[in-house]
Amino acid sequence: GVWKIDRGKYGDLSLDGLGLAFAAKWPGAIHEGNGTVCLFVDEKASNEQREALLEIGSGKAGGLPFEILATTFSTLLEPEFVPFNVDINGLQSTARLGENFRIALEPIKNPVTGADENVTVNHGTGFIFKSAECASAKEGSVAIDQMKFSYPNKAGFVARIHYGN
Repeated sequence: GVWKIDRGKYGDLSLDGLGLAFAAKWPGAIHEGNGTVCLFVDEKASNEQREALLEIGSGKAGGLPFEILATTFSTLLEPEFVPFNVDINGLQSTARLGENFRIALEPIKNPVTGADENVTVNHGTGFIFKSAECASAKEGSVAIDQMKFSYPNKAGFVARIHYGN
């Protein structure tokens, strides 16, 4: 997941304009746990902001969704401090985090006509988002020493969210 922070604070510390992301894998279903996660933090962040983003992303700061996600991880890899090149453009959104994290979305295609589909998911009890546009993640890859995967053509979501932790 990739979060581009328009406006945000950790206590009195501004996080405006920064980015936080994670790459994760689990041996089975997410809720069964024993996952591995690597946090990616925007290299523009000051040392204090980096610490704040790591506290948030690791779930140590409490609050959703990170507090719940953290319970599913048994291994936390060393964080990556990288440039965040994120273009939020609806179903054409992309994220390039350093050299080793890529996401590129495109609209879901109708399998018969090939036309773009407009699909929205509303999840009133969702803890990551309540409503999101559904996309096809034509690219989704991570390549760091302890975690490598590529899952093209899987589900992707774009949402504007407000966490009030």
